Amino acid sequence: MIDYLHLQTADAVTVEQIHAATDLWVHRQPQPHSHNVTDYRYGRMRFISNAKQWLGFLGRLRPAEVPRRPYAHLIEEYADYMVRERGLSPHTIRIHCWHLEQFLARFWEQHRCFREISIADIDAAIARKGDQDCYARTSIKAYASALRSFFRYAEQRGWCAHGLAAAIMSPRLFADEGLPKGPSWTDVQRLLTSTEGDQPKNVRDRAIIMLFAVYGMRVGEVRALRLGDLDWERELIYMTRPKSRRQQFYPLSHTVGESILRYLKKVRPHVPYREVFLTLKAPFRPPSSGSFYDVVGDRLRALNVSLKHRGPHSLRHACATRLLAGGLSMKEIGDHLGHRKIDTTRIYAKVDLTGLRQVANFDLGGLL
Repeated sequence: MIDYLHLQTADAVTVEQIHAATDLWVHRQPQPHSHNVTDYRYGRMRFISNAKQWLGFLGRLRPAEVPRRPYAHLIEEYADYMVRERGLSPHTIRIHCWHLEQFLARFWEQHRCFREISIADIDAAIARKGDQDCYARTSIKAYASALRSFFRYAEQRGWCAHGLAAAIMSPRLFADEGLPKGPSWTDVQRLLTSTEGDQPKNVRDRAIIMLFAVYGMRVGEVRALRLGDLDWERELIYMTRPKSRRQQFYPLSHTVGESILRYLKKVRPHVPYREVFLTLKAPFRPPSSGSFYDVVGDRLRALNVSLKHRGPHSLRHACATRLLAGGLSMKEIGDHLGHRKIDTTRIYAKVDLTGLRQVANFDLGGLL
């Protein structure tokens, strides 16, 4: 790879140069004995991926120049407003901007001026989320809410006609519709059993899954966990909640602490990164959010656990349900999960239908 990319020089390497080097590498002579179309495609993909990761780690990858979108200034100004005036968290701002990017990208394909936008355009975009993008009603409602907030600001700035924000309609949600469902605690225990062994992946994944299941942590919270957030002397773990931006500390469970300590001693590479969890292969770096999803999703899928969503958030639901079954109050569960509103806790710690059936079948001794 060094020879094909000419890394002997100190110049940064562009994506175009990586692709050119890949062509030279796959057509090298003599060809490998088992060379076929599948090997060619896979080898090309791996060469490009490894080159990008390694050059990025060395700080020698020159990012491709992305043309500035004609509507970028609208999103930037609105994002600045959400920070300065509304004080929203970075996570919320990122989601709002993501929804807005989707809407404006499609609108600009029509080569129309933003001032020409009408409620019909907005209604069509919202309807498209259900008809073409297969969004659930809860997701469509979040999309419509993001657009309503943006157009309220756009009206104040004089970018569009007045009355658009008030006219935006979102789908009606019914009580308890789309309640999240997590795996049973028995399935959580099976999930942890699948991480037994001394393989580096199992050791790392066990510590990650325990943080999701025992503390109900979100992906962003586990990904952002740093070495300094673990107070071994006082047996505490600190985490910064991304939505409330408040730091909370919890007693470090002995079992969870042992799993993390085992990972730190036997698996985690000695690199300058301060994040607790890193990739298992070089170049070592903090994993992407998708990697944490795979840690849980792949294992639940292998166990044939029947769930609509198998990501890490399902373990947060399992944690809340477990605490509710253990007799903790909504306030205690909300504090554990980092909720500011008790209504949010009610969504996670939903009523156990199995328990309700047991109550319904209970013999009241002829009282009725």
